[in-house]
Amino acid sequence: MAQQDIITQLQLELEQHKQTIKQLENENNRLTLLNKRVNEQLNATLDGTGLCLWEQHIPTGNLTIFNQQWGHLLGFTREELPAHISSWKNNLHPEDKDWVIQAFESHVAGNAEIYQAVHRMVHKDGTVAWVSDRGRIIEYGINGEPLRIMGTHIDVTQEKRYEQDLAKLAHRDPLTNLLNRNALIAAFEQGKSTHSTHQGALCFIDLDGFKIINDHLGHRYGDSLLIHIANDIAQICDQLFSTTPDTTQTPRHHVARFGGDEFVILAHCNDVERLTTLAKTLLSHYQNPIELEGESIKVGLSIGISLFDELDEFTNVCEQADKAMYSIKKHGKHNFLFW
Repeated sequence: MAQQDIITQLQLELEQHKQTIKQLENENNRLTLLNKRVNEQLNATLDGTGLCLWEQHIPTGNLTIFNQQWGHLLGFTREELPAHISSWKNNLHPEDKDWVIQAFESHVAGNAEIYQAVHRMVHKDGTVAWVSDRGRIIEYGINGEPLRIMGTHIDVTQEKRYEQDLAKLAHRDPLTNLLNRNALIAAFEQGKSTHSTHQGALCFIDLDGFKIINDHLGHRYGDSLLIHIANDIAQICDQLFSTTPDTTQTPRHHVARFGGDEFVILAHCNDVERLTTLAKTLLSHYQNPIELEGESIKVGLSIGISLFDELDEFTNVCEQADKAMYSIKKHGKHNFLFW
């Protein structure tokens, strides 16, 4: 073949390669544009939902966030919170950190089909955010080692707060925020299952003269008075029972409002001397008129106390304390009596 023919052939092949490269560039630009549009559609679909799509390269720990700036949920910038597995671990709530990391590593190690956890994370300002986290391995190496895991990270803070509010309403008196009757019964029954020797006392407290105050100064003032007295009772109980040793780390007392002007103290203590001190402290606190919202009013307490052990039922104990309280009502009020 003549040299000129070889040159011509090479030029033709070069031109063909240029055309191929041009076609590949055009295809690459098309795919890049398509990928951009897909990401834009993904962002438009997911942003505002609280859902974050993530992928982690397991060997390096690096994270890729597809639709949200990393750290946005926690109030950090990318510079403040690098997209890395260590950043995620460091911002887990201290009470959740161990079990969440264990759940994640259990899946990576092949001991669980998926990683799934509803847990708390700490915001930059110190507040707590709840998230629902899910993920699974999507790529393995030639030796079966996990390479990539992909999952979702959903902000469920509002839902959790709603659940907590519902739980609070179910167990708390809406006016005073003390326990309600059902919650106190539950605490009594829990004491039976927690303590091998379930002993203690139930103090039933009824306000003296509350109806007159309520009728004279109005229900709004009556509500303020109930809140004031609830806080006083809770504070006095905290001061008295906080010095009681407790090896089980369970609460030593519970304070509840049964409705109206009836308050109940459940004390895991059957020391008559200490219980007498409690009753006398409460009575002394209201020996003189109190000043509340510009009014000076006199409030008395009638207190009935019933001791119990593991054989007693809540209904009977409550009835005995109630009868002791009514006995005080009949004999001068503002006093206490053991059943």
